[in-house]
Amino acid sequence: MKITAVHAHVLRLPEVSAICEGTQDTCLIQIETDAGITGWGEVDSCPSVVKAVIEAPLSHQICNGLANALIGADPLAVEACMAHMDAAANYYGRVGVGAHAMAGINQALWDIAGKAHDAPIYQLFGGPFNRSFRAYCSILFGDTPEATYELARRHADMGFTAIKFGWGPMGQSETHDIALVREARRGAGEDVDILVDAGQVWDWKTALQRAESFAEYDIFWLEEPLHPQDVAGYAQLSAASPVPIATGEAESNLTDFERLLTEGEIDWVQPDPGRCGISNMVAVGRMAHKMHRKVVNHSFKSGITIAASLHGLAAVPHGEIFEYCMADSPLRHELTHEKFEVLDGYVRVPESPGLGITVNETTLEKYLVSS
Repeated sequence: MKITAVHAHVLRLPEVSAICEGTQDTCLIQIETDAGITGWGEVDSCPSVVKAVIEAPLSHQICNGLANALIGADPLAVEACMAHMDAAANYYGRVGVGAHAMAGINQALWDIAGKAHDAPIYQLFGGPFNRSFRAYCSILFGDTPEATYELARRHADMGFTAIKFGWGPMGQSETHDIALVREARRGAGEDVDILVDAGQVWDWKTALQRAESFAEYDIFWLEEPLHPQDVAGYAQLSAASPVPIATGEAESNLTDFERLLTEGEIDWVQPDPGRCGISNMVAVGRMAHKMHRKVVNHSFKSGITIAASLHGLAAVPHGEIFEYCMADSPLRHELTHEKFEVLDGYVRVPESPGLGITVNETTLEKYLVSS
């Protein structure tokens, strides 16, 4: 089997705001083969830049577009394909958006491999360790503590046993930060886990003060309170925090994940297959397990990323919970025919070959940005 084409489809809602919300646009990867098998993936990055990285023309031996690096390659040789891309992007793409583009391609390659072997992706990694995961509702904080209370009450009433609030107004002041978390807890009730995603707003000393204040409300974890590069700060915070510390969504390479786990000493690591790929997600999860840390997906995109995350988490030991994006966007809920419904608080891993998804061509065409 050979790769015959690699496409990057940029999709965008008619109106996009500055709100920190990943379902306003996206980039889908489509890989075609001479065997008639098509693979799909999704990238969580800057979509138009991802498209440029994939479609870039040859500059020289170690500066080439990713599509050029893959045409004619065997898609079932996933790691060889990754090495071809890494070499092609040596000058410009080993981290950041270049690595993100490779992550989406990695998803599509595994989708092809699963279809070729008539098996769900998790089986190709030796899984599943689990076939379902407790879904935590992932939403943004309300603009006010009162709005956050209403959001918490509404989503708890939907049957979620855990709710994560993120970004938004967090970081404006100590009083406001505490009020947001207090109202999240009050709205959700005592039987629902509350997770807090701070959104990179503090230094480690301030984050420690917030962790101590938030502990009164029995939060499940404090996520991404520091800038991703502040590994030394994470080490100080993790050593002293009364609540678990989670981060890792910004990383794409194994060495950076390893540094967070070994030097940053975080409690939960959060690989996003739209930024690191399924291969690295599984490798990170296994690494974390050996260090007696925990792994959870970061996923704030469509059903493609949800499926990739479910397969990745199913292939590692001790997967417990699953980020389930509840953003009200057609690019979240209508890009795949599969809805991945939460039943009794749990979401199940797809059992169909590959990712187990079918792309809704109507939605794709409706929001496609013409090149």
